[in-house]
Amino acid sequence: MRYMLLIYMNESNRETITPQEFEQCVAEQWPLMDEMTKRGVLKNAEPLQLASAAKTIRVQDGKLLTIDGPFAETKEQLGGYYILDCKDLDEAIAWAGQIPILRRGWGASIEIRPIRGLPARPELLRAEYSTTVNG
Repeated sequence: MRYMLLIYMNESNRETITPQEFEQCVAEQWPLMDEMTKRGVLKNAEPLQLASAAKTIRVQDGKLLTIDGPFAETKEQLGGYYILDCKDLDEAIAWAGQIPILRRGWGASIEIRPIRGLPARPELLRAEYSTTVNG
């Protein structure tokens, strides 16, 4: 089963982190990612630019509206992600618990969400959506 690990942190907390601490945290990611790769679990991982670089689009009154920043006022911003292929949720949780930014006590959190994947044919997608929505 594939899982997306979404890494959140309050970007204002970065003001209290020294450049050396941040660089060390980034350096600590590599051995973990190497181990995940060696075990065939890691499928992708990338950091995101700060939320101030984001754009959100919506349709309002039939027109496309572009807004600066993330989609909602939040205290935490999405900072990056991992995509892992794990045997179960417990394994995904175990890997997430090793991510350095979480372990440093900087107020980070990690959301683990199973990836459903898309069926190959549109009618199968409609059937799956109908089952999910209607229970």
